[in-house]
Amino acid sequence: MRHTWTWTFDLPPDELWPVLADTNRFNEALGLPPYTLEETPLANGTVLRRGQARVAGFLLEWEEKPYEWISGRHFRQSRVFTKGPFRRFGPVFDIEPDGNGGSRVTYALEWEPLSLVGRLFGARLAAQAGEAVGKRVVEAVDFAHGDHAPNRMTPFVLPEPKLPDGARERAAAMAREMDRGPYGNELGARFAELVLHGMATDLSRLRPKALASNLGVPVRVATEACLAGVRVGLLGMKWDLLCPNCRGTKVSVATLAELPHGAHCPSCNIDYDRDFERNVELTFAPAPTVRPLPGGRFCLSGPMETQHVAVQVLLAAGERRDVTVDLPPGSYRLRTLHPNGFVDIDYQSGAFPGLRITGSGVQVLDAADRENAPGGVTFVNDAGFELAALIEDRKWARETLTAPEVISLQAFRDLFAEATLRPGDDAGVSQVALLFTDLRGSTALYERVGDATAYNLVREHFTLLAAIVRDHDGAVVKTIGDAVMASFTDPARAVRAALAMQAGIAASASAGGGLVLKVGVHAGPSVVVTLNDRLDYFGSTVNMAARLQGQSVGGDIVLSHAVADDPAVREIVADVPQRHETVMLKGFAAPVGFVRLLTSQESSQPV
Repeated sequence: MRHTWTWTFDLPPDELWPVLADTNRFNEALGLPPYTLEETPLANGTVLRRGQARVAGFLLEWEEKPYEWISGRHFRQSRVFTKGPFRRFGPVFDIEPDGNGGSRVTYALEWEPLSLVGRLFGARLAAQAGEAVGKRVVEAVDFAHGDHAPNRMTPFVLPEPKLPDGARERAAAMAREMDRGPYGNELGARFAELVLHGMATDLSRLRPKALASNLGVPVRVATEACLAGVRVGLLGMKWDLLCPNCRGTKVSVATLAELPHGAHCPSCNIDYDRDFERNVELTFAPAPTVRPLPGGRFCLSGPMETQHVAVQVLLAAGERRDVTVDLPPGSYRLRTLHPNGFVDIDYQSGAFPGLRITGSGVQVLDAADRENAPGGVTFVNDAGFELAALIEDRKWARETLTAPEVISLQAFRDLFAEATLRPGDDAGVSQVALLFTDLRGSTALYERVGDATAYNLVREHFTLLAAIVRDHDGAVVKTIGDAVMASFTDPARAVRAALAMQAGIAASASAGGGLVLKVGVHAGPSVVVTLNDRLDYFGSTVNMAARLQGQSVGGDIVLSHAVADDPAVREIVADVPQRHETVMLKGFAAPVGFVRLLTSQESSQPV
């Protein structure tokens, strides 16, 4: 049986899909309870998912089938019930352009009665559910239109949550404390409002990059405020170890020291390793003393839960299905939900490769098999059992705040200096940009102006450099005497910081400071370790950066070729006078080439 609702809206499908396909938020807005699934691995590698919940007075037990969807166009889901009024029940959603710049949206509920109640009242129950969904659809579209209060961050307005006694007062005090600190960024009140009134769906995994977009602030500003929120007790932070398949959180720990080297994903039935810069993510959630959240999720497998999956289809044994898609050029992976191999492709244009699943793995369909599906993708299931096949984008989500990004933020090092890896643990990163500085002739400076004056000048220089590092999304790793070591995730930011440092020191020198700064920058792979009770970097990249700083004569900036050849860096320094040089460096067998940026008249003199 089926009940259908249809609307026409004046927004295109790509603007409606993110709000209308967010089944997790929709289910919370509809008042459905959160739930968890019991996941049982089967002999063929698939996973049986069983759920239980009480809805509208009915105790429901069901097998949860994987959602099917084509991103931006369609989704459907079916649950097979063993207890409750229905044998099967699930939504079908379609969105298509209406030819006038808008969209035609169709929402249907399909059901099959299981009990007498389902037979007698199934149509009425489905109609009531559909009408409730329809009201929320209109509300979500209004939100996409911008028809809402300026500070509202979610499509739905929900009843006030039940809070612990004194929660509002505590949140207000914590917000004020946030704003008094250097990293609250005057976001305390907005954070408190979000924690007290936001949807549980959003609060269970606050991701700073998404939060920055919603708040209209830079990512660093939102991230710093999250860290400040943890420090005052408004938020808690979690280090999540993400599954490389579903990219869901399978392990969450409170500290870096607790991070395991690997985990098991019961949803994908695979074991996987820790990749520090790829699948270790920092997220946040409200402190339970302010806003306790229910356990579980309101939808565990909808299209917005795995946004990297562009297409997912559920195929019966022996089924062949042609699916019309319009995928942009990019790197994709063809695989199934059970652990039996995958195929990576780089797609440019033309017919998208099809997918054949057999008992031994995944294969790309040859051209002859794809002739009957022009403009689409053919899926063939020859594995002998039902399974879900999918096409996923191989790029990781832009909203993931990875561990290397976090430890290269000044706020994290200042607020959580005790956050280290456990003894003996280390983590590799494929690239970090390291900037070293030192003062030229600091001993002579002390003799020239006196200890007290020189000390104040050096201290002011540290303050200046630290502020510049923070402004360029970096972190001061440590200071050694008059020297500074700073880290950045991006070479371009490191170079911009270096230029700002020389400009700042030059300005202080013209005001009577008399300081001359030496700077070297290099980027490459490194190992994150715990040294002297702090997170530090170890390896040849560190050694090279330090040696290049030693080649600086003062007032200049020495860049390794790894940094100078970066396209973004080339654009930044295009108008800066520079000189290419080669030198033998201690600890390196071959001569090392570098680029000297001549940022002052003094540095332009021959070395």
